[in-house]
Amino acid sequence: MNDMPAIPCIITLDAASEALARRLARELKAEPRLKPEQPLAAMREAFAARRPLIAICASGIVIRALAPLLADKRAEPPVIAISPDGAHVVALLGGHHGANTLAKRIALITGGIAAVTTASDTRFGLALDDPPPGYRLANPDHVKAFTARLLAGEQVRIEGEHAEWLKNSRLPIAGDGALAITVTTAAISGGADHLVCHPATLCLGVGTVQGADFKELWQLVETTCKHHDLSPAAIAAIATHELKGAEPAILALAEHLDAPLRLFAADELAAVEAPNPSAHPQRAVGTPSVAEAAALLLAGEDGELIVEKHKSARATCAIARAARLVDPAGLPGRAPGRLWVVGIGPGDAASRTQAATHALLAADDWVGYAPYLELIADLHHGQALHPYPIGQEEERVRHALDLAAQGRRVALVCSGDAAIYAMAALVFEVLERTPQRVRIDVLPGVSAFQAASAAAGALIGHDFCAISLSDLLTPWEVIWRRIKTAAAGGFVTAFYNPRSEGRPRHLAKALALFRRHRGDDAPVVVARDLGRAGESVRLTTLGEFDPRTVDMRTLVLVGNRESRIIDTAAGPAAYTPRGYAMKSNREGAS
Repeated sequence: MNDMPAIPCIITLDAASEALARRLARELKAEPRLKPEQPLAAMREAFAARRPLIAICASGIVIRALAPLLADKRAEPPVIAISPDGAHVVALLGGHHGANTLAKRIALITGGIAAVTTASDTRFGLALDDPPPGYRLANPDHVKAFTARLLAGEQVRIEGEHAEWLKNSRLPIAGDGALAITVTTAAISGGADHLVCHPATLCLGVGTVQGADFKELWQLVETTCKHHDLSPAAIAAIATHELKGAEPAILALAEHLDAPLRLFAADELAAVEAPNPSAHPQRAVGTPSVAEAAALLLAGEDGELIVEKHKSARATCAIARAARLVDPAGLPGRAPGRLWVVGIGPGDAASRTQAATHALLAADDWVGYAPYLELIADLHHGQALHPYPIGQEEERVRHALDLAAQGRRVALVCSGDAAIYAMAALVFEVLERTPQRVRIDVLPGVSAFQAASAAAGALIGHDFCAISLSDLLTPWEVIWRRIKTAAAGGFVTAFYNPRSEGRPRHLAKALALFRRHRGDDAPVVVARDLGRAGESVRLTTLGEFDPRTVDMRTLVLVGNRESRIIDTAAGPAAYTPRGYAMKSNREGAS
């Protein structure tokens, strides 16, 4: 998940700010944290994770919350405080890491005023270490001293093309200035009196054989750029054949260069007159050119091929130059599809992983069992919803894969953990029968047996297993064999789908066997609707437990002979010893 952008976190302290927070969350694709129980801790958590933090409250509250964490200004994420009426938007930290830009964007949404106090912004109307979209600074370490000289009265000369944002600023520009800013695609390092900014005008076309290595592809691109005196930082986007949209090496290259990837069909590539056509790609993927044709299509009608095809053993690349800055929002071709199989945990927001939250916020589409989609409604900001009734698991999976194959970013939503009695295994089963060239990421979540154990103590403190008692997909004979093995093996056991009207006796039969192996005193945790409204967690024993009191929304967790129930200040708790007491006794004896 480290290839995903940091999702802004919006924190409110009172009900009056909720409407504004929800509006900003929709516009900014941010996570709203509405009146968290510990708002200062929530601010510190977002800041420590380097997520843009937007707090709708007094600036002083944010300052006091983050003061202990302030150490390196170069690593600070944007931090913004907004008055509850949206009239004042204050960039507190990370001004040159996007906070000033974000504050101005928020002010446009709220109709308020952005308070930007960094010296270069107020004096010159720009921040040299935070160039506008479409530019990358080659030597940011030199900006502080460079800006200090500008503020002291020295003049600067502007060199290169696509430098209108500099020329239209209030910089002290002079043709013979002692300082220089160069806007170029060339690989220039710059210095203390020379800032170098790379415009996003280079379009990289690539091709690989299946399973090519990222290191080989990156080395080819890096060597090619160096040979032609081009900076990889000027690469605006990458393009390839649509059949290569899920190649790990190409995806890793796009992540490494922080450049969007676009895909073209064989007939689109074949229609381009490339200088170095080849019979091999024609036979393999239906077009005589991949890298050159893809680069030219990406650069547009006015673009030109400036680096013809270069090859390594398993990869090719070519570079075209666009006539103007490349706008990521207007790129031709289609984006590669992506499917996140997301485990949302028991259902409450506090139990979601950060990776799950990020995927849900980044997705264009949510596919899932309708009640699961309702559990994540707090993150909804315009994603297309595709709710399904219970029992249509394969339909859900196929629809999610089809959407991703169209270039959509899709979250297939599962409760608990996505790979434990959920949809992840079915995704790969469907893929095995009907291959799709889609990137798939499985994001784990807190499973029901983890949540149940934690709510009652630490019953899964030692070896454990999980068994589903539903015989809709697995024959009862197979399930019964697993139950006998678990009972005899002493595993703490989580029973999923414990009892329904169609099979009322499976759980009772399993527990009768467990009593013979573990006795009546073995702890039992009965957990229903974990993480949801009406949650119930009850602690009992095998001898006292009545299996007729549970249903399909319940999980039953059974301890072994070593498991025990103890009294604590918060009430009874169940745990299974890991064996540390035995270890201490052995160490003491030695």
